[in-house]
Amino acid sequence: MKNLLKNFLIFLIIFLVIAGIFSLTSSDNKKPQEISISQLVQEIQEDKVKEIVVTDNSLNILLVNQEKQLTLKEENQPLVELLTNYGVSSEKLSKLSIKVKTASNRNVFLTVILPILLPFLLLVGFFYYLSNQMKGSGMQAFKFGESKARQVNPKDKRTKVTFQNVAGVHEAKEALQDVVKFLKSPKNFINMGAKIPKGVLLIGMPGTGKTLLARAVAGEANVPFFHISGSEFVEMFVGVGASRVRDLFRRAQKNLPCIIFIDELDAVGRVRGSGVGGSHDEREQTLNQILVELDGFEPNSGLVVMAATNRPDILDPALLRPGRFDRKVILDIPDIKDREFILKIHSTGKPLASNVNLHQIAERTPGFSGADLENLLNEAAILTVKNNKKKIGHE
Repeated sequence: MKNLLKNFLIFLIIFLVIAGIFSLTSSDNKKPQEISISQLVQEIQEDKVKEIVVTDNSLNILLVNQEKQLTLKEENQPLVELLTNYGVSSEKLSKLSIKVKTASNRNVFLTVILPILLPFLLLVGFFYYLSNQMKGSGMQAFKFGESKARQVNPKDKRTKVTFQNVAGVHEAKEALQDVVKFLKSPKNFINMGAKIPKGVLLIGMPGTGKTLLARAVAGEANVPFFHISGSEFVEMFVGVGASRVRDLFRRAQKNLPCIIFIDELDAVGRVRGSGVGGSHDEREQTLNQILVELDGFEPNSGLVVMAATNRPDILDPALLRPGRFDRKVILDIPDIKDREFILKIHSTGKPLASNVNLHQIAERTPGFSGADLENLLNEAAILTVKNNKKKIGHE
């Protein structure tokens, strides 16, 4: 209602401004005096008339004292003939400046058509604008059930990530090589009669690089990557989450081969039947739809669903059974070698002083995840700027 009132006031102001401008431009401050033909003849005899402009049957008269007058004559009757019949001599006529103009369509448009057409056009434009606003709201309502997954194009070099960008987690990389090989050349698996796992569950503490590793798999295989969080499925309206799940898998089917990555799977994949929310809980309906979609596509169709969680103990058993997320990849906290490699990656582009020893820093940061080490270097860069130094020192 606020937007409707605001739009109405805007159109009302525009209408008033246009009407005011039109009234100022179309109306003269002083209208010409209307006289008779006999009075015109008398003024000509007295040499008071300077110029006469003939427009159809109207005579616009300009006097010597710059006053304006107006009179009408019969149609199709020449002005000279008319004045001659009234007794005006040729000598008097020769002193007059007589001009003949055709009727301007512009004057007819401004004085007759525009005052009727302008309000009508404004009303039509106003209702057209309102209809577009309502249509846009309606389209947003229809799009409410669409998936909010972000698609990463494999051809975009700025967002492409490979295994070289992921330090450590060697075991996890080896476990995911099968997925990369399948997405690159599925015929080798199909000819052998093997079925690639439909779902891959990445398990690890926060900051160990689960999302980065999933993007690296898509980058290595050079396939599209659909990224969505588990919390983005769940809404306050029942059925929206299930609709978004269907839309996500529908989009993925149009971009095969590809990877669907669901971050924080525990937000929607908790154990059902806990007594919270009942059987009609929106979260449980969304989970049911995910289970159905995992069973609904062929194992070797080129679609791989990856998910990440740091709480596998609360996931529903139906998600973890064979045929769904049956391959589990665990990402551990990096050891000293991996920490040093991670520090080298995140120190790229940062001017380090000669006394900085990344191996020594790796020794002093046990238990740090990849995200912790990245934040460590970022805080060091911020402190260097605050202390007005040119390079990042060891301290």
